[in-house]
Amino acid sequence: MPLALLALAIGAFGIGTTEFVIMGLLPEVAGDFGVSIPTAGFLVTGYALGVMFGAPLMTVLGTKISRKRMLMLLMGLFIAGNLLSALAPTFAVMLIGRVIASLAHGAFFGIGSVVAADLVAPDKKAGAIAMMFTGLTVANVVGVPLGTLVGQSVGWRVTFWIVAVLGVIGLLGIAKLVPDMPKAEGVSLRHELAAFKNAQVLLAMAMTVLGFGGVFAAITYIAPMMTQVAGFADGSVTWLLVLFGLGMVGGNLVGGKYADRALMPMLYVSLGALAVVLALFTLTAHHKALAAVTIALIGALGFATVPPLQKRVLDQAHGAPTLASAVNIGAFNLGNALSAWLGGLVISAGLGYTAPNWVGAALAAAALLLAFLSAALERRDSAPSTVVAEAVPTDQRAALHH
Repeated sequence: MPLALLALAIGAFGIGTTEFVIMGLLPEVAGDFGVSIPTAGFLVTGYALGVMFGAPLMTVLGTKISRKRMLMLLMGLFIAGNLLSALAPTFAVMLIGRVIASLAHGAFFGIGSVVAADLVAPDKKAGAIAMMFTGLTVANVVGVPLGTLVGQSVGWRVTFWIVAVLGVIGLLGIAKLVPDMPKAEGVSLRHELAAFKNAQVLLAMAMTVLGFGGVFAAITYIAPMMTQVAGFADGSVTWLLVLFGLGMVGGNLVGGKYADRALMPMLYVSLGALAVVLALFTLTAHHKALAAVTIALIGALGFATVPPLQKRVLDQAHGAPTLASAVNIGAFNLGNALSAWLGGLVISAGLGYTAPNWVGAALAAAALLLAFLSAALERRDSAPSTVVAEAVPTDQRAALHH
């Protein structure tokens, strides 16, 4: 694997840490600024919305410069946002810092996916994308628990200083290791937008929203579910999230490996199994050991869909993948926000802390149906063209290509 992938993974590690560590530090931040926990929750929502809107916006702004330079600018933005959060005198300034950092997130993963895929042979593209996303998954195993521990021990501001330093390391790595790839000639904004007329691109993004939404419906409410239903102590939630992160690391690497061999079957298996495991979680949540295993499985199956879905978007957005790739990262966050809201609705309706698992299972099952639909449309679209090609004499076919 090229060393440039390591630089991308370091950037991804910093971004993953800053995105998720805030969940563990909400009480400290809320206490420091004198705001309620639900108000502090805007630091999570604001970030997710920033990713969603920032992904296409920053990618469009970056169409005029090389991908390497754009990645460096995005890391600069990420560093600035985290420094602002670390120094924030008021809650409003902290929120602005979070939004600035989030603007870099979607475009970094979107452009980074295209760069990672371009660094390797065609049959290794999904594996290269997975390699970059390893930074994001490892952040959940190492960065988030450590960041939470540091924040609780010596102050949450120190955590954001450390994340800013990670951003600097990522920036230097990209500057040194990522080759300066020429801008794709003739790829204008109109060309990039044309990818969204392709039904397959839209279907892949819908699978991203629903499939990843299934994961977050359950995981958003993991703390109350595990303490109130399974009977874990409050302090155990950190370790359960580490298990979830380990599952993510494994699932991401397996998803990347098999997506290069059999992309659609990989999606059928991971989405189908995810729907079943989420449904079973309503039962296993009542037993400590079974709940722990289920959490790791949800992480693994959820993230096994990421490299294949990202590669599916790149494949289908022929010749103009950058914007579509970045918007698909926004789709993950839309799935997170949507499913967290739906999970909250069923809890508010008095259906209990395990009810979001049913929501997650339904979302994953809907994503699986879309995968079958996508494959059926692809078969239908490719069938007639083969027949036509065979009906045209060879010399005429050559003339048609000219």
